Amino acid sequence: MTHPLGSVMLDLEGTTLTTAERQLLKSPSVGGVILFSRNVEDAHQVRDLCSEVRKLRPNVLLAVDQEGGRVQRIKQGLTRLPPMARLGEYYQKDRAAALGLTQDTGWLLGMEMAACGLDISFAPVLDIDSGLSSVIGDRSFGSEATQVSELGGALVAGLHEAGMAAIGKHFPGHGGVAADSHLALPVDDRPFETLKQHDLVPFSTLAKKLDGVMPAHIVYSAFDKRSAGFSPSWLGMLRQSLGFKGCIFSDDLSMAGAHKVGGPRERAAAALAAGCDMLLVCNDREAALEVVAAVPTSASVRPGKLLYKRARPDLDALSALSRWRRTHAQLEAMAADSRSS
Repeated sequence: MTHPLGSVMLDLEGTTLTTAERQLLKSPSVGGVILFSRNVEDAHQVRDLCSEVRKLRPNVLLAVDQEGGRVQRIKQGLTRLPPMARLGEYYQKDRAAALGLTQDTGWLLGMEMAACGLDISFAPVLDIDSGLSSVIGDRSFGSEATQVSELGGALVAGLHEAGMAAIGKHFPGHGGVAADSHLALPVDDRPFETLKQHDLVPFSTLAKKLDGVMPAHIVYSAFDKRSAGFSPSWLGMLRQSLGFKGCIFSDDLSMAGAHKVGGPRERAAAALAAGCDMLLVCNDREAALEVVAAVPTSASVRPGKLLYKRARPDLDALSALSRWRRTHAQLEAMAADSRSS
């Protein structure tokens, strides 16, 4: 049975729960928690923190951004993942081997996140690198739609092998703008047909395999004057034309790219009205409290479907698995090469 969850995913202050956070987590509007680097010492401490949260809310959705490269919150005690662009470079040399390693990467990522007590990592990044976006850059699998689709699909398959949901981002594609939506509201003026034939391809290819999608805080002016995460047109296309059945997460509503819509309440209401199932409100506790108080207490079953449902692997026993050892060695070597280059 899938448990419905509240619509707000919020962050925490540190490596253990504060008294105020313990009270906040009891709110039925809170359905998820996302961890950032400030919440992390090492993998064992993350496991303990997740256990602490679950004692209060057994079915809350626990998430992290663990993509690899510069976006990897948990570094001590887990595999150092290379930027996904390194897998894209490998694909150019040996497609079959790169797809195999990428599927192994998804499996390893899923096993490590599950062992830490987490339910999801917000991955894979399905944005296509056009050379414009520094915030995407080497987080992308590459500059070709087919390559990003195939490698993204391999990572999804690996996550599923590990029993973990896959969350594609940033729909319909963040790679075509220079501005960083953390700091501004980017506008992508390209024709819709260009987006359809390029940036949208990974999402349309994988829509029925993804368990979650995160839209971008970007205005695609040829299609809608509202940014994608606040656009019933974009999110309606995702569900109706692309056939996506999973959970739609807003990107962080505290980001500058979301502020044009109004204050925290207005942003939350607009995202829910557009079709988002779960709202991220991070790095702004006052805004989070305002949203928790304002959103309807009615809950959605879609986020609850993402909870990790298998027996969790033992963090200290992963190294006994030959597939983990082999993949760990390959990825650590690739990550070391990336850091030295």
